[in-house]
This record gives sequence, structure tokens and C-alpha cells, in this order.
Amino acid sequence: MRKKFIITLLILITLLGAYFVCFKVIRIQDKILKKIYPMEYSEYVEKYSKENGLDKYLIYAIIKAESNFNPSAKSTANAKGLMQLMEETAVERSNVINSENAEENDLYNPETNIKLGTSYFAYLLGLYNGNINLAIIAYNAGLGNVQQWIKDGIIKKDGSDIENIPFKETENYVRKILRDYQMYLKLYGEV
Repeated sequence: MRKKFIITLLILITLLGAYFVCFKVIRIQDKILKKIYPMEYSEYVEKYSKENGLDKYLIYAIIKAESNFNPSAKSTANAKGLMQLMEETAVERSNVINSENAEENDLYNPETNIKLGTSYFAYLLGLYNGNINLAIIAYNAGLGNVQQWIKDGIIKKDGSDIENIPFKETENYVRKILRDYQMYLKLYGEV
């Protein structure tokens, strides 16, 4: 009887030890992943995502892909700030939402950039009836390209065939955003 008790106790201790080691590893892994997938500028992301009816985790994924949370980022195409806005797009969005015109340096201001970037992404999402894939493709490749690709039958109207995107950079961009979006949902989402 005593031998059975000791064996049961040892098994229980081993299982509890394994559970705590596993739990600790998972917690450490989550901490590392949260460093890789931060939620910086949350006050602006949450405010303007909500204002525009967007999922904040998708906006974090876009910012991560566009600038990796560097408000001073500038692309070779002259896109600026956290959400990498072109000046023309920023001016157009600021006129639409009755905001002060966006001067070039304003695009490096995190709040202004996120305000205009979320407004633009919401516009694209509305244009494509809530289709996230098409909105992401248009955010990167431009609205005109996406409309032409759909018209020419290169990509489907539902955006499900991202492998057919003619620009490899855009295909990779879409895949990265969708992957990062899923990671943000997994790490921070209210499950």
C-alpha cells in the first residue's frame, strides 16, 4: 500500500513539475513574442481604429509591416511615418475627414499618421465591401492597380488568390500582414 502511495505521489509530482515547466516556457515565449509584436501607440491605434470601425489588431499588423513602429520611417517611394502614407493620400484623407491639411512633417507625428492611415484603410475596406485581402493589396499596390487586376481577371473579386498578385513585394506584404494579424489576435485578442 505504501509503495503504491509513493509511486502515485512521484507521478503526481512529475506531472505537476512538467505542467509548471511547460507553463513557464509558454509565459516566456509569450513575453518574447510580445516584444516582437508590440502594441505601441495604443492610445492612437485604439482611438482611431474604433472611430473608423476597424480591428485594432489589424492596424497594429499594418504598422508593424509598414514601419515596424518607427514614426520617422520614410520609404524609397517617399511614404512617411508609422503607416507609411504618401503625402497626396494624407492630404486627400485630411480633406475628407475635415482635419487640418497634412503637411509633410505632420506625417511623422504618430497621432496624425495613425488618424489619416486608419481613415484611408477604412475607406479601402468600405470600397471592397469589407474584404480585408483586397484592402490590404490596395493599401500596398495602389487602388488603380487592384481595380485593373480585378478587371483583367488577374486576381479574383474576393481577393482569395493572393498568389496571383503580379507584384511579388505586394504578395509578400499581404501574407505578412495576414500572418501578423493572426499573431496579434493570438497574443492579445479577447478570446
